[in-house]
Amino acid sequence: MNRKLGAIVGVVALVALAGCSGLVGSTGGSGVGDETELDRSIEVTADGEATAEPDRATVSVAVTATGSDPQTVRDDLTASDGELRSALTDWGLDEDDIRTERYDVHETRPSREDPEHTEYEGVHQYEIAIDDVDAVGEVIDVAVDAGADEVQRIQFGLSEEREREVRETAIENAMENADADADVLAGSSDLTVEGAYTISTGGSGVSPYRVSDAAMLAEGDDGAGGAATGIETGDVSVRVTVNVVYEAQRA
Repeated sequence: MNRKLGAIVGVVALVALAGCSGLVGSTGGSGVGDETELDRSIEVTADGEATAEPDRATVSVAVTATGSDPQTVRDDLTASDGELRSALTDWGLDEDDIRTERYDVHETRPSREDPEHTEYEGVHQYEIAIDDVDAVGEVIDVAVDAGADEVQRIQFGLSEEREREVRETAIENAMENADADADVLAGSSDLTVEGAYTISTGGSGVSPYRVSDAAMLAEGDDGAGGAATGIETGDVSVRVTVNVVYEAQRA
């Protein structure tokens, strides 16, 4: 029994040694006496950006109401809703271009002068999508004339098709930056870049152009005795990050 056990242990030891010699060989050269040489690579993360003029806009407007009871406030908001939507669709927008962003009716905090008086406030906030960026000021005028009490946000962006086009340019710019960084790293390390092992995109994002209150200007005359609202626009930027692993060799 002891001789059999010793033979089995010997075979297992030989197999283990054979496996170890195979692992060592996989990290070195192709034959005995070759110098061990590990794979060399350069990994780079780079950003790219591209800009374009906006081809769509969203405007956020709100209708507000106050009353002594919540039903009165809701009735006022409902009446204003019909007037606002009718005015905007008569102008040329589709129903789908006008959506509710927020609706709220709540009791206000009593004042110190009249703590027994109860009042309610309501707000109906709309987001209006506009494909013609030059018509944003005109749409705002229509909404305000139809009962909108507040213009809360104006934002210029890109349609899906245009955003894809600009993103492709941003990726190309990111790759140019990655190639340049890889060349600098290789040159400072006595290496040359031979090609790319792997390429992937990391984070990406779109920065719309937002209009501040100061950028809303009164320009010209709307033909009805009032000033037409003019809106300043600006470029939209798209940013992309790429991760690239390059093959490198000794120079």
